[in-house]
Amino acid sequence: MPYPEALKDLMKKVEETRPARVERKQADKEFPMMSLEEREDILKFHPDYIDEGRREIKIGPNKGYKIAHEVVDMLEAKSRVEPAKVDLTKADYETDVLVIGGGGAGTSAALLAQEQGAKVIIATKLRHGDANTMMAEGGIQAATKNWKDSPYYHYLDVVGGGHFKNKPELVETLVSEAPDVIKWLVELGCNFSRFDDGTLKTLHGGGTSRKRMHFAADITGAEMMRTVRDEARNRCEDIKVLEFSPAVELILNDKGECAGALMYNMDTEEYFIIKAKAVVMATGGSGRLHVQNFMTTNHYGATGDGLVMGYRAGVGLCFLHTIQYHPTGVIFPEQAEGILITEKFRGSGANLVNIKGEQFVNEREPRDIEASAIIRECVDRGLGVPTPTGKFGVWLDSPMIDHLSGEGTVEKEFPGKFILYKRFDIDISKEPMLIYPTLHYQNGGLEFKKDGSTAVKGFFIAGEVGGGTHGENRLMGNSLLDIMVFGRIAGKNAGEFAKDRSDLGQLSLEHVDKYHKEMAEAGIETDRVAPMLLPDYTPVEIKERELTSHYVGTIR
Repeated sequence: MPYPEALKDLMKKVEETRPARVERKQADKEFPMMSLEEREDILKFHPDYIDEGRREIKIGPNKGYKIAHEVVDMLEAKSRVEPAKVDLTKADYETDVLVIGGGGAGTSAALLAQEQGAKVIIATKLRHGDANTMMAEGGIQAATKNWKDSPYYHYLDVVGGGHFKNKPELVETLVSEAPDVIKWLVELGCNFSRFDDGTLKTLHGGGTSRKRMHFAADITGAEMMRTVRDEARNRCEDIKVLEFSPAVELILNDKGECAGALMYNMDTEEYFIIKAKAVVMATGGSGRLHVQNFMTTNHYGATGDGLVMGYRAGVGLCFLHTIQYHPTGVIFPEQAEGILITEKFRGSGANLVNIKGEQFVNEREPRDIEASAIIRECVDRGLGVPTPTGKFGVWLDSPMIDHLSGEGTVEKEFPGKFILYKRFDIDISKEPMLIYPTLHYQNGGLEFKKDGSTAVKGFFIAGEVGGGTHGENRLMGNSLLDIMVFGRIAGKNAGEFAKDRSDLGQLSLEHVDKYHKEMAEAGIETDRVAPMLLPDYTPVEIKERELTSHYVGTIR
């Protein structure tokens, strides 16, 4: 549906102030950045700083660590299976490297493992490529323009954005490998946006000191995923893909080393075993847990499964007390609620303005600061724009981009969002977008080393399921970089590891039994099971009437 008349009336304030804001932008007069003290103060509006939203974990390697209730609920849940019912003496598949997850991190890991001579299985919950990678829009950071940038400046931006809490060795690896990742993707056929002379286009992102964000219009993640997925499918003799087949538990051996995974066939509802010399966990994030009831940009399968399996196997957590809320998610039209509006809009000049048409924050502040400023405008200052669904948001003044860079720029540079809004009869080159922060990224995750390995031998990590690289706040364009850098590293090292491993020992799920026992000793009584696999949005009144959702006689 288009904007109703009430919103169009409120939009007039934006139109009134636009010429002056465009003029300031053209004169290089920016809204002042916040001081460190101001940033510290405004973070009290950020959901991470609401203490009631968290509690301590009662069990496992990080007992006593305080994180979101929704994540603790998953960690303090029972396995989907009783270990005693699983026959571990018969493997349904055997491979050198098992990659759990079919997004950008998992697929790049599979490619590099295969290049080490490994036979690889990618097991993915939905279809190959159904992942947050596909939904990433804005770009990928890399210091490829050495005459004005370097990994040194990239490093400083990453640690500054992460509140100087990042693990330095992971950041160093991220920024040092970045130029090679761009080169690799281009050689595989990734079509990044270019100038007429063939030079790669780059833009600023929030919190960056240099223009190093490479992009493919506003569908960067989809283009990167297409590239690596096509390459993996072209290597089908060595890389086998199992779709609709999520992992539900890691399988260890009698020495506590990783030796495969217990899988679930979502079509037949059968469980099966993959025996592997090395396992790469690349299951992505957990946006579908909807922490503090926030809407999310994440794909349907982002339910934190890897966190649960890794934690039960004994791998610790880090930085999971911080979650990224992307400043600009669609708050109206309702049908598109939660969908990401890329930071590239702000990088291209679009202001954030309140109900009075006033800009209230510099659009290049780090994401947590930007999100906090929007929340403050709506819940504290009372200057949010009311939506027809009873919520509040602020305007992202996208028409400014055409005023600054020429008519047709919005349609050309943001084809994905231009088409999306056209479906609602909204022309975002003429009318601003109504936005609010949306749950976007899991800053923390399982602990891993810069070579992708973990505390469990034979178990590697790639992508959003791992923590430490981004500290307490990730900058734009560093997630697509993260999945490619650490996907490639984890895959390469898993492939090398598999070469030297011949005896996998006796397979075991004893660690799951121990976890259940620890839950009982901690007094945790629950009927929750995890991994969740998929969220359940069924309304309570419907569930109450679902009397035969399990077998009754011969049918459900």
